[in-house]
Amino acid sequence: MYLCGMAQILDGKAVSSFFKQQIATEVKEMVASGHRAPHLVAILVGSDGGSKTYVGAKEKACVEVGFAGTILHFDESISEEELLKEVHRINLDSSIDGLIVQLPLPKHINENKITQAILPEKDVDGFHDINMGKLTKGDYSGYISATPLGITMLLKYYHIETSGKHAVVIGRSNIVGRPMSILLSDSSETGNATVTLCHSRTQNLKELVAQADIVIAAIGKPGFVTGDMIKPGAIVIDVGTTRIDDSSKKAGWRLAGDVDFTSSELKSSFITPVPGGVGPMTITGLLFNTLKSRKRQIA
Repeated sequence: MYLCGMAQILDGKAVSSFFKQQIATEVKEMVASGHRAPHLVAILVGSDGGSKTYVGAKEKACVEVGFAGTILHFDESISEEELLKEVHRINLDSSIDGLIVQLPLPKHINENKITQAILPEKDVDGFHDINMGKLTKGDYSGYISATPLGITMLLKYYHIETSGKHAVVIGRSNIVGRPMSILLSDSSETGNATVTLCHSRTQNLKELVAQADIVIAAIGKPGFVTGDMIKPGAIVIDVGTTRIDDSSKKAGWRLAGDVDFTSSELKSSFITPVPGGVGPMTITGLLFNTLKSRKRQIA
């Protein structure tokens, strides 16, 4: 029987550090064998503070594991045609293994058109239709979206059993919700769960969450999931990262998750914090995909 108040923190920072050490070791061996290190390019359009922070964190992670990391920063006024030309240029550059375009993009640019222009072989964010299509078939030869991939790495590290469990995924985005539901239901080490995918039109959402052994909250609404919705002993994964005003912080804001941590921690057996939970694992998933791309060129 589960005793409330005993939740274990799923420490994304620590787990990310563990996997980054493994990646760094592989890169050192790669370079020692006469091969160049993996190269990740990130395209940033505009001056959104959140986007700058995320891209900066990815660049820092590249340095930590020995990757070459390049940020291409364009003014918000760049045209869709100009951005597509840049994507095509990178597609043809054999010295670049992975390309990500930081979202969101300015309204005059079609995000889907840009992400679909990236070669599937360099789409380390896992957004291309070919990579998404492979995932739906249980074919892991493509690239899995970085956040769902990072979550599965977190589950493996903590030896969390998913087989036979009821998982409720809140949010149906192509970046997190849909791929996460596929991974959890697939026949794999972190799969074989019975999955309920919830969204804004789901009726009785609170009751469904209360039945879940595993809750993945990726809806983008701060504090949406509260402790009274959590089944005692459930595993709670909070994907939300919303900036909210906070005058007590030097930056004037803080990150808030989709889960009310204080009340939910009392009911859950495992829970991710925000920040320091899923965020670092997303970057780790991105690094893993980029290394995978580079190793394919060497093989």
